[in-house]
Amino acid sequence: MEEIVNKVAQSVLAVFDLEDYYPKNQKAVVDIADFLEEGFILREVNFRNALKAHDWSSYKDKLVTIYCSTDAILPAWAPILVATHLHEFAHKTYLCPLEAVDTLYFTEILSELDYSSFADKPVILKGCSKKPVPEMAYLLAISRLQNVARSVMFGEACSAVPLYKKKK
Repeated sequence: MEEIVNKVAQSVLAVFDLEDYYPKNQKAVVDIADFLEEGFILREVNFRNALKAHDWSSYKDKLVTIYCSTDAILPAWAPILVATHLHEFAHKTYLCPLEAVDTLYFTEILSELDYSSFADKPVILKGCSKKPVPEMAYLLAISRLQNVARSVMFGEACSAVPLYKKKK
């Protein structure tokens, strides 16, 4: 019986898996409406006192998004003040709906990443993931990989779809 050889593992293909960069931190939400009178009225003294009285330690090491669930009209400083209370606890703080946290997180991570290990290599942008990687992350990844890779394919090695090939 012949030994089964994993040709994909032996190839020069580099795999770029966005799941490797998925946030490990839990997510949490701070709803500014919870600190407003009747969920709508911001009186500065009462707002500041409510923020001071809140236990911010429950946000330790979390990705925290600040938003307001009501149609309250807020001054620009209100979410900024909330962020100052989160500063010593939260891993990262965002001002957006919870659904947008992953997109913002990936934007940050992929912008700071060193892509030099993919230079002049054929790369597979892994397409199947068990975690909810936002579509925007794939667009950011391909835009960065195109700058360095010889070629980029999407999917798995057994069924990759060509996306980009460097012109000679």
